[in-house]
Amino acid sequence: MKVLALVPYTLGRAPGQRYRIEQWGPYLAEEGIELSFSSFASPALMDLLYEPGHWLRKSWLMMEGWARTLTRAARVQAYDAVFIHREASLVGPAWPERLARWAAPRVVYDFDDAVWVPYRSPTHSFFSLLKFPWKTASLCRMASAVIAGNDHLAEYARRYNGNVHVVPSTVSLREYTARPVGRTGDAPVVGWTGSHSSIQYLDLVLPALRQLRERMAFRFLIIGVEGIDLPGLEVQCRSWRASTEARDLWDMDVGIMPLPDEPWARGKCGMKLIQYMGVGVPAVASPVGANRQIVEHGVTGLLATNKEEWVASLERLLRDAALRVELGRNARRVVEKRYSAEVQAPRVAGILRGLVR
Repeated sequence: MKVLALVPYTLGRAPGQRYRIEQWGPYLAEEGIELSFSSFASPALMDLLYEPGHWLRKSWLMMEGWARTLTRAARVQAYDAVFIHREASLVGPAWPERLARWAAPRVVYDFDDAVWVPYRSPTHSFFSLLKFPWKTASLCRMASAVIAGNDHLAEYARRYNGNVHVVPSTVSLREYTARPVGRTGDAPVVGWTGSHSSIQYLDLVLPALRQLRERMAFRFLIIGVEGIDLPGLEVQCRSWRASTEARDLWDMDVGIMPLPDEPWARGKCGMKLIQYMGVGVPAVASPVGANRQIVEHGVTGLLATNKEEWVASLERLLRDAALRVELGRNARRVVEKRYSAEVQAPRVAGILRGLVR
């Protein structure tokens, strides 16, 4: 079976895309499904996308992406199905998707964010104005099947399509292995991994971290965003590298995922939590959206709603190494059973095969 994946980002550059269809690709190949990718954004556009300015250059590269994607969407007859992750183009209406649907009767639409909610990115707000969030309903409606990253997204998709499947984002157990037990250091480490688009959520937990720092020593590790100075905290920033992505998480004793309780955040698929848990690191998270399903409070991690709960939860874990080990082992087991590519990619293969039977 041959499948064309229309994706918005350059391969290897966007977490949501990497932890879904890109990661599932090798596993789909083992199931006899040959996957080809067509990216809207070129490497040159990705290099500039989160940089201020460069509007003319960005606009030109966007137009190149449109031409490339429309051309590819019109030539899908050689494939048995088309897989659209999130959107085929970063900006504009659903013309490439409609063209692909016209040329190929079998289309799977996959999304992992509340992309129907108007959202203005803090890093490239100008192009956020060119987004068409209402096209999400059309994409769900035109698809032969819809894959949603969590129950909240699936509930939305079911308004427009009767063939909706929940497939969470995943990590590969081949790459994500449990951190060694008994690691020692001069101070425990609280960690966060993310990007420029999600760094804003750290503001929710900074008062708790500063208050906790007055009670005990710990270091704060930030992976994926450099040059962050947080007065009152001992911060280490580390650039993201694909080759060390999973191994870098071993340096955390506790991972965190703060989120505001708002429409956009409720659609998040909890990827940070899955990453922490995949290497056996317990997490503290806001009980928002999929976080409530991923973390079983007191079993695989802790949930915290306000400043007092964040301080108490972090202090409890940082002071109790045995509890961290217990919750970390439980968390790893949950990832092995539900949030691994080894478990979920065969389900995606089954959805794709079901379209051609």
